[in-house]
This record gives sequence, structure tokens and C-alpha cells, in this order.
Amino acid sequence: MTRRLPVIPTILVGLAVAAMIALGVWQLAVRLPEKQAELALLARNPTLPAIAFPGRADDALLFRRTTLDCHAPVTIASAGAGGAGYRLIATCAGGELVQLGTTRNPKLTIRWDGGLVSGRLSHAPDARPLIATLFDREPKTLLLVAETPPVGLTANGTPDWRSVPNNHLSYAVQWFLFAGIALVIYGLALRRRTTPSS
Repeated sequence: MTRRLPVIPTILVGLAVAAMIALGVWQLAVRLPEKQAELALLARNPTLPAIAFPGRADDALLFRRTTLDCHAPVTIASAGAGGAGYRLIATCAGGELVQLGTTRNPKLTIRWDGGLVSGRLSHAPDARPLIATLFDREPKTLLLVAETPPVGLTANGTPDWRSVPNNHLSYAVQWFLFAGIALVIYGLALRRRTTPSS
């Protein structure tokens, strides 16, 4: 005798699969075009005229050329820079951030009293946990990546828009795979449930 499908588990699995498919479609239909448009904007930014350092965070300005008169007093701290070692970041009297250059010496200290700086806009280091950044839609703090480092530091790499990830296609594929796996697992569970025990 064929057993009937369990109603509540089937509904729950159906809802979960529908949600996963909807998330995959959303990644393809909404988030992927948004990211492509954002990357097209960021790719144009390095070719645009230089602007004054912005007074507020705005991701649409990333990679623009910019200038800043960094007023004293200036404090300098270091942050990890991956393969480049450490980057020295100055905080100006007005709160603006300037990435002066990099060093492989974690104990290096330099004196820099501020002044006129030119470079490109990038994101400042973000100490927030990853989970916090997923739910916080506030733009990240910007900093000026200086073109010319003070004496004793290695020049910064030029910020590149190609470093901005575009993972929405892979996210969509993942959601569709999750939906398929959920259906397969539920199908196997139903088959085991309906198979008579020996």
C-alpha cells in the first residue's frame, strides 16, 4: 500500500525550496545587474578629474583621484597590508584618513606633520566583524591612498576597481544547488519511509 505524503514536512520543504529558488532569482535579476552597474561606474572613476577629499562616505567615489590638505596634529597607526606588510595610516586633525605608504617593519615609526596630499580614494580598514557588515548598510569610511610616500616608506599600490568582488552569479548558483540538494534529500527520505522493511 502506498503511503501518503506527510503534509507538514512536505509543505515546509516546499517553502524552503521556493525561498532558495527565489533568492537565486533575486541574485540574478536584481543584485547581479546592480553590481555590474556599480563596477561600470567604478571603472570610469579613475579617468575623471580630481576632486577634493569628500566630507562624507560615498562608495560611488571609490578610486577617484583626490587631494587633501591634512592639517596637524596628525596621529599615525599601522594596519595589516597582506603581502605588502603593514600600511601606515595617518589621521588628520579633521578626522580624514591618509594611507601614507607601506613597510615590512612592524615597529617602524615615522614623523609626518601633514600637508597637501594627492592620491586615490579607497576604503579604510574596517574592524567590524564580518557578520556586522552584512547587516550594516552604512558606507565604509574612505581614505586617501597617497601617490607619493614620505621618506622611509614604500609607495602604495594603486587602488584598482578590479579588486571589487562580483560574486552574485556564484551566489545564485549556490542557492539553486541548495534547492536541488534539499529536494534530493527529501526524496530519499520519502523513499526510505515508503520502502517496506525486510
